[in-house]
Amino acid sequence: MAEYLTVLTTTDAAEKAQALAAGAVEAKVAACAQIEGPITSVYRWEGVVQTDREWRVLYKTTAERYPELEAHIKQMHDYDTPEIIATPVTHGSGAYLSWVSQETARG
Repeated sequence: MAEYLTVLTTTDAAEKAQALAAGAVEAKVAACAQIEGPITSVYRWEGVVQTDREWRVLYKTTAERYPELEAHIKQMHDYDTPEIIATPVTHGSGAYLSWVSQETARG
């Protein structure tokens, strides 16, 4: 398993994205969270194709802290089934990855 991850979620308002991002960084389950948007999402939900405006939150974290980050997103998110996708970081600046480790360390 990769030691570092980027984790993606989306939400339907800039304020909600800010709260999701800040909450994860404050809880030290992510070292950083970047917000992009608005973006356009097209998806099928309950049998109907929908198009909505959303904001994307991209977290930087460690694999060790992923379970807590996922739990944080699920607890704070107001979607029935929030998007939570983790992608392994296969390469990165040693100094940056060390910072991610420091910022997400327990205790």
